[in-house]
Amino acid sequence: MGLFDRIGRVVRANLNDMVSKAEDPEKILEQSILDMQEDLVQLRQAVARAIATQKRTEQQYNKNQSEANTWQQRAQLALQKGDEGLAREALQRKKTSGDTAAQLKSQLEVQNNQVQTLKRNLVALESKISEAKTKKDMLKARVQAAKANEQLQSTISSMNTGSAMGAFERMEEKVLELEARSQAAHELGGVDLESQFAALESGTDVDDELAAMKAQMLGGSAPDQQALPQGTTPVANTTQNVEVVDAELEELRRQLNQ
Repeated sequence: MGLFDRIGRVVRANLNDMVSKAEDPEKILEQSILDMQEDLVQLRQAVARAIATQKRTEQQYNKNQSEANTWQQRAQLALQKGDEGLAREALQRKKTSGDTAAQLKSQLEVQNNQVQTLKRNLVALESKISEAKTKKDMLKARVQAAKANEQLQSTISSMNTGSAMGAFERMEEKVLELEARSQAAHELGGVDLESQFAALESGTDVDDELAAMKAQMLGGSAPDQQALPQGTTPVANTTQNVEVVDAELEELRRQLNQ
């Protein structure tokens, strides 16, 4: 393989690649329809010229045929008048016109066939153009749909959906965490309030008991004259009460230490 052949092939390959990349289906379809319509215009002009030529040939044929008939009548008239030479001349003119008419008739038949062929081609081309226009609209719609889908896929691919979904998940976790903290704070607040009330309630019993004990130590009685615990005997005097209280306090300290 020669060097120039290889260079030529490379150049042709690059040119074909450039042309293929530059081809826009919508523009190519439009240009194809325009080219076909130009061909249709040229074919119509050709049909019109052929029909015009056929008409002229037909007119010439009719003229020569009419002249041949006229010379035939003149030859008969001259022969009737006894002028044989004039009759011969008329017949000669008749022959010339008749030969020309015969040639024109043959040519007219050929032209008629050509005109019919051109008309059939014209009708076929018009049908193809109509079909091509319909296909062009369908193909353009498909091209536009394909481009739109390609653009959509490109947009979706360019979007960082993973990061966005990760952000949504993190925000959801934060919301759940905030809700949990709020619920815990509410529960803790309720427990603390209940504990305070329970302490107040329990504190009231202790205070009452403490007041009763103080009254006993002073020789008096509790405001409500509450009964002593089961198994406890009344004290006789203040000294005994103090001793009893000291003994109970000592026992209480011992139990608390244990």
